[in-house]
Amino acid sequence: MRSASDLDVKGKRVLVRCDLNVPLDEGRITDDGRIRASLPLLQDLTSRGARVIVMAHLGRPKGRVDPALSLKPVADRLQELLPDCTVRGSHQVVGEHAEHLVDVTQPGDIGLLENVRFDLRETSKDDTERGALADELAAMADLYVDDAFGAVHRKHASVYDVAQRLEHAAGPLVMAEVGVLERLEKDPGRPYVVVLGGSKVSDKIGVIEALLPQVDQVLVGGGMCFTFLAAQGHDVGSSLLEDQLLEQCRTLLGSGKVVLPVDVVAATGFAADAEHDVVAADAIPADRMGLDIGPRSVELFAGHLREARTVFWNGPMGVFEMAPFAEGTRGVAEAVAAVRGLSVVGGGDSAAAVRALGIDESRFGHISTGGGASLEHLEGKQLPGLEVLA
Repeated sequence: MRSASDLDVKGKRVLVRCDLNVPLDEGRITDDGRIRASLPLLQDLTSRGARVIVMAHLGRPKGRVDPALSLKPVADRLQELLPDCTVRGSHQVVGEHAEHLVDVTQPGDIGLLENVRFDLRETSKDDTERGALADELAAMADLYVDDAFGAVHRKHASVYDVAQRLEHAAGPLVMAEVGVLERLEKDPGRPYVVVLGGSKVSDKIGVIEALLPQVDQVLVGGGMCFTFLAAQGHDVGSSLLEDQLLEQCRTLLGSGKVVLPVDVVAATGFAADAEHDVVAADAIPADRMGLDIGPRSVELFAGHLREARTVFWNGPMGVFEMAPFAEGTRGVAEAVAAVRGLSVVGGGDSAAAVRALGIDESRFGHISTGGGASLEHLEGKQLPGLEVLA
C-alpha cells in the first residue's frame, strides 16, 4: 500500500476517512482515544499545506439524520486538540453546505463532514447506490487517504468506493495495524498467547477456530466463558449462555489449548450495587450471574502471560464499567502490559478498558484502533478497505 506520507498534498483537497466513532453521553465525549489517534495524520497533512476534508461515522443511525449522533462534538474536540488550525463542521454529508465547507477550507485547515452514515447509501449493499454517494464525495477532493482501520472490514462508500475514484493512500494507523497483524500471523515470538473476552462466544468463535492451530494458548474470560464452562457440564446459574454453540465449544476445548477461569465474581443482578461473591467457576449458584473473572483466575491467566513472548488481547474479562466487576480486566491488562515481547491490545472495548482503568497506554506494544477489523484479519477474511488500497 502507498503511504500518505508519499503523497504531494500541498494546496490539494485531501479527503480523509478517519475512525472518530467515540462514545457519547448526552452529547459529551467520554473517551476521545480515537480522535487523538487520528491526530498524527491530520497534523502531517495540514503541516504540508493540504486542505483536509474528514469523513467519519458515529453510531448506527441507519441512514437517518439523528442529532444525537452528530459529529459536532467531535469537531469541537478536534478544534481543542488542534488549536493552530481552523476546524469547521458541516451539517451535511454531501450537498450544497458540504461543498461550501470544502470551498472555505484553506490550506492547513480541516473541514469535517457530517456523520457519513446519515446517508443511507453509505452502507448500501447495492454497488450502484454506494457508487452514487462515492461520486459526490470524490467530486469534492483531489486525493483520498484511509486512516480508519476500524472500518476497513466494511464495503462502504467512504471506505471502498471512494478509493476507486481518487488517487489514494493509507494513513499511519492503517499502515501500523497491517504491520502488526502480519507480524502476528507470520512471525510471532513463542509462546504465543491469545486472551479473549467480551460478552458473546458467537462474536469470537470464528477467530478462535482460525487461531487455535497457530497459537499456544487461548485464555477465555468475559461473558463468553460461560458457554465454554457449560460445555464442560458445569452449572453457570443465570450467566450469559449461548446454548446453540455448546457443541462447537466442546470441539474447541478438545484442542487442549483453551484455558478457562477457575473462579468468577457472581452477582444477584446486573447492577453495580448487586450483592456479589467470588465463587468457583464450576459451581455458580442458580440465582447468580457471573460478571467478572475472580482473583484466582487472574493469577492463572497472569501465569500463562508471564511466559508469553507474543500476546493478542481482545475483549474485557468482565463488566469493567462497574467498579465491583472491573478487577479481572484490570489484572489481565496489567499482566498483558508486563509481557516481555509483543503485546497487542485488539481495540474496541479492550482499548477503552485500558483508558478507563487508568493504565498507561505506552506499556503496550500496540493498541489497535479497530477491534472487529483486527479479528476479521486474524480470522483470514478479506478486508475490502485494504484490498482497494493495494
